[in-house]
Amino acid sequence: MRILEVINKTAPFFEKRGIESPRLTIELLLAHLLNKKRLDLYLEFERELDEPTLERLREMVKRRAAGEPLQYITGETEFCGLKFFVDRRVLIPRPETELLVEVVLQRLAPQADATERVPPVSSHQSPVTVIDVGTGSGCIAVTLAKKFSHAGGDASASIYATDVSTDALEVARANAKFHKVEKNIRFFESDLLEPVVNSLQADAIVCNPPYVADGELKKLPKEVRDFEPVQALVAGEDGLKVIRRLVMSAKRFLSPSGFVALEIGAGQRTVVEELFVKNDFEAVQVVKDFQGHERVIVAVPRSV
Repeated sequence: MRILEVINKTAPFFEKRGIESPRLTIELLLAHLLNKKRLDLYLEFERELDEPTLERLREMVKRRAAGEPLQYITGETEFCGLKFFVDRRVLIPRPETELLVEVVLQRLAPQADATERVPPVSSHQSPVTVIDVGTGSGCIAVTLAKKFSHAGGDASASIYATDVSTDALEVARANAKFHKVEKNIRFFESDLLEPVVNSLQADAIVCNPPYVADGELKKLPKEVRDFEPVQALVAGEDGLKVIRRLVMSAKRFLSPSGFVALEIGAGQRTVVEELFVKNDFEAVQVVKDFQGHERVIVAVPRSV
């Protein structure tokens, strides 16, 4: 069967099963299977696919039709322009989390990123220390390490990445090694900030925590609900269980001039700000995502 025939037959199949962007999906699966760029397929529409290749493709199509995310099927995704390995052990990185990384970079090292979406607030002298709490795939830690290494001058960073999941840390370490920044990141199997070095004074604590309320899990799309790790999604009755614990312990690991940057759920800004205030922080920045939701919040230790 030729590539064009495969596309023309599979796209309607995906569409009937409610798969978003059906033609793009089959093209991406084909490109991954054939180790080509998607646009290169257009130059090979008449290419005949042998039976072993078709059999592998059928299995991929079956998994996607069942709702499994494309990223888990291909085993990779893009985040901040970088390739990351992902599987069902880790949450799939989202564009909203790219915004979190941009905020951290623009506060610590404006020269590390050219975007002007969020204005730089301060520039710390290198090297800086960052703790990425709940690192998952390592997308935040690895991206920060890469950006600092490419910033030029004396920019550098020591990054500590924690996760309670041994499986997630395996994925994160693989991504760090792939991007050749494994020497810049120390990984800890840890429940939030324990057992990070007690004497550590970080310039930034960054976290994309689980923030979905337990009762909201069933309302999430099937691709998320049935395939992504639940512990990386939900956090108690109000969705704030993890954020609450992190805010309570953050100050002990933060330098007086440091900051905490969190990704939060839609509608959580007010209560998270209150949590910061109760723990001697001041919220100084809130950034909206592409849909207009208040998605990233930054807080600094309150002056005595």
